[in-house]
Amino acid sequence: MDLQGINIGYALTGSFCTFRETINQMKSLIDLKANIYPVFSFNSQNIDTRFGKAKDFMEEIEEITKNKIIKTIEQAEPLGPKNFLDVFVIAPCTGNTIAKMNSGICDTPVLMASKAHIRNNKPVVIAISTNDGLGANMQNIGDMINKKNVYFVPFGQDDYVKKPRSLVAHFDKLSETIFYALKGQQLQPILREYI
Repeated sequence: MDLQGINIGYALTGSFCTFRETINQMKSLIDLKANIYPVFSFNSQNIDTRFGKAKDFMEEIEEITKNKIIKTIEQAEPLGPKNFLDVFVIAPCTGNTIAKMNSGICDTPVLMASKAHIRNNKPVVIAISTNDGLGANMQNIGDMINKKNVYFVPFGQDDYVKKPRSLVAHFDKLSETIFYALKGQQLQPILREYI
């Protein structure tokens, strides 16, 4: 899989339990010689959780990517006019973020960056992570799957017993999803069982 020289906007929203996994995918993309430009939602850059401190995650990601994190709406807006990204990834993408994207709301750095990128008719890759994917956000996910230039990392129910409405992306399929999205194709199947 050739991603050498591909410029990837890589956004993190507040599904903190998946941060370690998404950082590992960032490293894999860098190993494939892609360039990563990180973007953090307000919650991702300000909330400390049992999974780690926001400051520590930001420092680690800046060290890995060798790029400063885009932290404000003002910093995110020029991504559209500069038009240097090949693909924009939201991994993890919360239910809140997907609902706002589907409704055209643009009130965080991640939403502004994705909107700025979409205007250039280039792919957006979504790695969903939400406890209400088969509940309140099911319609939003369905609507987004049908939008032009939007591609989903394959996902499934991560714990159908304790969290029967929860959906989480198979993060190990992120690189492959990006590769196909750059060719205008959705990696299939989208729905995959968790083992």
